[in-house]
Amino acid sequence: MTPDLRRTGTRTRTRIALPAVALLVAALVGGCGRADGASTAAATGATTTTTAAGAASAAAADAAFAELEQRFGARLGVYAVDTGSGREVVHRTDERFAFASTIKSLAAGALLRKASDADLDKVVPYRQEDVLAWAPITSQHVATGMKLRDLAAAAIQYSDNTAANLVFAELGGPAAVQQSLRDLGDSTTSVDRTEPTLNEATPGDTRDTSTPRVLAADLHRYVLGDVLPEGRRGLLTDWLVGNTTGGPYIRAGVPADWRIGDKTGNAGYGTRNDVAVAWPSGGRAPIVIVVLTDRGKADATSDDALIAQATKTVVSALG
Repeated sequence: MTPDLRRTGTRTRTRIALPAVALLVAALVGGCGRADGASTAAATGATTTTTAAGAASAAAADAAFAELEQRFGARLGVYAVDTGSGREVVHRTDERFAFASTIKSLAAGALLRKASDADLDKVVPYRQEDVLAWAPITSQHVATGMKLRDLAAAAIQYSDNTAANLVFAELGGPAAVQQSLRDLGDSTTSVDRTEPTLNEATPGDTRDTSTPRVLAADLHRYVLGDVLPEGRRGLLTDWLVGNTTGGPYIRAGVPADWRIGDKTGNAGYGTRNDVAVAWPSGGRAPIVIVVLTDRGKADATSDDALIAQATKTVVSALG
């Protein structure tokens, strides 16, 4: 059983890891709450061997993350891995955070794994009373309904809450979305509610939470792994790259010529998240980046710059 590390105040030390044998790491990482850490290592190639230079880089990143937490009055969770070298950057990587709308990317992955082409092209009807407050796309198509594939795209690219709930319903509800993650080897993420209540993010409530490490592993499996066939991976990637909500976040923290596919999330208690796959220029291997933040107060507001600044620290640390 994974321990609830959501709001312990314990700061995970940043680590810059260099290549080693991923399977050895997976075999060595064990104990309660760390099974998903092992599966992350296997999924991404992340390792734990650290050189003196890597330790110095890790110390600099750790100091930078601590300064960001103090400056923004926030708790910051980071997991990033260079899938080519296996080097990783971590900070509070095994603490729980409300995932908010980032779950829409994983629900879309589950849909692409389950649905046939005919399923994706079927029109899903819905009523005006199904349309939630944030529904920029579905609110325009109540009379006609929308194709399932278009609902998934709207959930990712516009964070349309009605679209997300319809995708959840197609999969069988929150329990089925959670089971789809269990099938990937994720024993940590708890999927319990639909929009908008999944965004409550009450401190101490483990519902609708996960950790930076585990969300990164799930996103890696769907976008870069072999869980989906090539065509479906390409479709999910296109949806993520076409996201319209991510401009101020991870996208703002990487070089302008990098290609980014991401899904943002926004919830109570100052929660602001972004999960992404970044394709650097020059043919370098992709980097998976997860940045989760919250502030622990019901009326707290978030600051978009925190995620961008944390991402800049990741890019600098990975070199």
